[in-house]
Amino acid sequence: MIKTFGGKTPQVAQSAFVSEAAYVIGDVEIGEGSSIWPGVVIRGDIASIKIGKMVNVQDNSVLHADTPLVIGDNVLIGHSAVIHCERIGNNVIVGINATLLDFTQIGDFCIIGANAMVGERMRIPDRSLVLGVPARVKKELSAEQIKMVERACEHYALLAQEYKKQGF
Repeated sequence: MIKTFGGKTPQVAQSAFVSEAAYVIGDVEIGEGSSIWPGVVIRGDIASIKIGKMVNVQDNSVLHADTPLVIGDNVLIGHSAVIHCERIGNNVIVGINATLLDFTQIGDFCIIGANAMVGERMRIPDRSLVLGVPARVKKELSAEQIKMVERACEHYALLAQEYKKQGF
């Protein structure tokens, strides 16, 4: 469901897939090749939300923020993640059930582990593996991990196009 709020209507790229069971409202922009799966809520009612190209937001995730939220390109957001931050860079994996709190900024080529709780105002440097509650940077990603991050959204982009073809 895509809804206007406060005079702002979500802008969705033609090649993007938004499930009919997702709820996208207000000042939201969804880039080319991105996919928004069932149960996702994206609320651009207080601040704008800009989602880049080839971003995959999996089932039951919530995106909302009190300041503008920018998500880069080639980002995979796992099931039931809560995204309430300022920035997620390019080529990032946010694990299942992870939480990113207010004013947080995630660099490029990062992995935020499943169930991680990234606290307010954290600045996560590029190429970081982040785990735990509270979340901590554990190490810099290896070249192999960087390649995995770069390929993370490919499968879902293809799957999303199949869903579009079948009229979902």
